Amino acid sequence: MFFYLSQFLSFLAMPFTIICILIVVGAIYLNKKWGKRSLWTGIILLGFFSNSFIANQAMLAWEPDFKDFNEINSHEIGIVLTGVTNLSKTAYDRTFFNKGADRITHSLQLYRQGKIKKILITGGQGLNPVNPQSEAEVLKRFLLMTGMPEADILIEDQAKNTAENASFTKAFLEKNGFDTSQGFILITSAFHMYRAKGCFDKVGLKTETFPTDYYSNDTKYDLPTLLYPDPYSIFMWHKLVKEWIGITIYKLVGYI
Repeated sequence: MFFYLSQFLSFLAMPFTIICILIVVGAIYLNKKWGKRSLWTGIILLGFFSNSFIANQAMLAWEPDFKDFNEINSHEIGIVLTGVTNLSKTAYDRTFFNKGADRITHSLQLYRQGKIKKILITGGQGLNPVNPQSEAEVLKRFLLMTGMPEADILIEDQAKNTAENASFTKAFLEKNGFDTSQGFILITSAFHMYRAKGCFDKVGLKTETFPTDYYSNDTKYDLPTLLYPDPYSIFMWHKLVKEWIGITIYKLVGYI
């Protein structure tokens, strides 16, 4: 119930949801003074949240800088959080990726460069599975297709959220005889790293962060960026607001 409640609260707080409510209410009650204010507030907010420059600056400020591969110390295990595949499309001979494939491809780079000896993938089917396979399972298939030895691929395929990623990963490591006092490399999307790191710290796993999957770009000052409305900018704000809400809820319930 907690997971569904948090999803519903996130939906209500999304910028586009608020914009739609303001515009619809304003259109219905246009003959009233507060109705006109509601309509214009919705229009102004639509312009603000659809501005590429503003959205990119907000994401730039939030995402931690990426790290050079040479900066990373060698560890036994790199822990990869899922949330990067399209589990709504079922296949058994390939992996369909969504935005975020950097999480697993950069993990593979770390492995090939000898920065990690094993890759541990943590993540199950999510809240509303339509695919009988877990995300950890389909990502393992991808790694096997690249020629990575099966013995170096570990999967925890029950976690449904970041808090469970951390707690279930620790339980998996303990069950399989790994030293949980050692350091690990934590690999996830840059916008999600703060919450992920907090969850792993909470369960007592020491991690060196390796952010991937950036939504922000280098700052540009061209006309389209500064003035043209862009629906992707609203999407970026949705990612940010949802993450901020997630962090707030996690702090309230003690996950971080």
